[in-house]
Amino acid sequence: MSPLSVTVEIGGVPIGGGSPPALIAGPCVLESESLALECAAAIREASEATGMKAVFKSSYDKANRSSVSSPRGPGLSKGLDILAAVREASGLPVLSDIHSPGEAGPSSEVLDALQIPAFLCRQTDLLQAAGRTGKPVNVKKGQFLAPQDMGNVVEKLREAGCRQILLTERGSSFGYHNLICDMRSLVLMRETGCPIVFDATHSVQAPGGLGDRSDGDRRMVGPLARAAAGVGVDAFFIECHPHPDEALSDGPNMISLDSLTPLLKSLADIDAARLKWEES
Repeated sequence: MSPLSVTVEIGGVPIGGGSPPALIAGPCVLESESLALECAAAIREASEATGMKAVFKSSYDKANRSSVSSPRGPGLSKGLDILAAVREASGLPVLSDIHSPGEAGPSSEVLDALQIPAFLCRQTDLLQAAGRTGKPVNVKKGQFLAPQDMGNVVEKLREAGCRQILLTERGSSFGYHNLICDMRSLVLMRETGCPIVFDATHSVQAPGGLGDRSDGDRRMVGPLARAAAGVGVDAFFIECHPHPDEALSDGPNMISLDSLTPLLKSLADIDAARLKWEES
């Protein structure tokens, strides 16, 4: 992996430009302020233990749940209040998804970066509203897109004046209720000139696999993350929870808080070995 000419900064956390890999982590959805603070404290502890700088991520609204009866989160106003409290208490920058152009302005007043969900990654109005805020934008690659297609997404953001762009690989649809990860995507998306993030937890999701909600296999988070570290990425996206099996969203593919530090240590070791090999 060659160093990039661009560095994206999220609340002082550098991503890309040859910086060591960063971490984007948190529970899938905001369940309560207390749980968010618990997760943020554990993420900060893991960050300090491994030297991997961290950004806190959690969604204030999961607008694409499988079932209309599934929990969606606290909503825009309350969710932003919680995220502001997380940043104040933990010192971590905060990131969350937006789902409509109208959310871009209010969200940008609190968030250090905006995220575009995979299902919405081609929505021009949404992308450009996010791009015009002046905040960094992380775009999840749609499960239905080839990695080369993300070049068009980047152009939409750049046309709106955005230069602080991250692209995230989160798996590709492979038949029904299944995703696979093609590691070539990490190389191909890098040709856009944007830093690349690997989403290790959504990549092991089984969309709609439980009928009214998604399934997943968290056993595969570590192997896939380590494979991505071997290829070389600029950040890892890892959703985590104190008790994943009790989580309100995406529990089957989240990892526990106590498994975060050992995983990050293994990723840092692999990245260091990769750098040594590239320099030899």
